[in-house]
Amino acid sequence: MGKKRVIAKTEEELIKEMEQVEKALRKEIREKPLSKVRRGKIYIKSSYNNTILSLVDERGDVLVQRSAGSIGFKGTKKGTAYAALQTTKAVIEVLKKLNLKDIEVYVKGIGSGRNAALRVLAAEGLNLLLIKDITPIPHNGCRSKKPRRV
Repeated sequence: MGKKRVIAKTEEELIKEMEQVEKALRKEIREKPLSKVRRGKIYIKSSYNNTILSLVDERGDVLVQRSAGSIGFKGTKKGTAYAALQTTKAVIEVLKKLNLKDIEVYVKGIGSGRNAALRVLAAEGLNLLLIKDITPIPHNGCRSKKPRRV
């Protein structure tokens, strides 16, 4: 089959990559005009490939949505806990601009980013009113495939 080559990145390439991520975090945030939003909901969807955070008002209108890919992570790095941490920090910046303190958190998925995102939200000093896991669980749903005969 041949040898597999692992290409190690130099320090300069790693520094450039971190600068791109920090630049994306510093990007100006455009949020919709609000009319006295008191409470917010954060939906965290974490998969093996990405982490997506959505900030929603009381009626369910999306105020801001961030993913690890929108911040600047590419490939398999989007599914890491560090990418989820940076994504959560970007959403917290918007929370501070909107002066939202009371937050409900809904977590969905099985990726490594869900715990990292929750830790950052708890450490930021926000008033977490609710943390709920809404991961879908099948209750003997679709019929399974027939067993393979060899």
